[in-house]
Amino acid sequence: MHELTKPTPSRRPDLHIATEGEFKGWRTWIRDSFESHIGPFWHRIEDGGSVRSAFRVEKKHLNGAGNVHGGCFMAFADYCLFAIATQELDGPAVTTNFSCDFLDAAREGDLIECAGEVMERLGGVPQDRVGQVVVGEVAEDRVLGHGGLLRVVRGELDGLR
Repeated sequence: MHELTKPTPSRRPDLHIATEGEFKGWRTWIRDSFESHIGPFWHRIEDGGSVRSAFRVEKKHLNGAGNVHGGCFMAFADYCLFAIATQELDGPAVTTNFSCDFLDAAREGDLIECAGEVMERLGGVPQDRVGQVVVGEVAEDRVLGHGGLLRVVRGELDGLR
């Protein structure tokens, strides 16, 4: 995948921007080997500052019934928590709380998108309390609702997002 991306000119050398394909201009983190293995997951900052995340369902994302595996949805939703909060995080962070509700299925070829917002900050740490993962270009069919709490860590995990 690295041949399809270029590093961003920022303090985040692990943040890359797609240079071709469906997600040209979208961003991804390449430091997390698990996300790189099951993704790629992408995000972009929309006009107005909101963040949209997405991935295209491939065969590797499916369970035995031919639907997106719940673990894949959860990993994507966790990625989305960080993408949504990235502009407000002032250092490396970890997920300390995560909840989700599976609402529907998605299949190979579907475009999965996520939008959400930081609802509040506790002790200076962003809380993503509202997020929805949807299927389709127009984002009409909700497949997962999720929320979580991130905690900034100081000096423990240098280089994390």
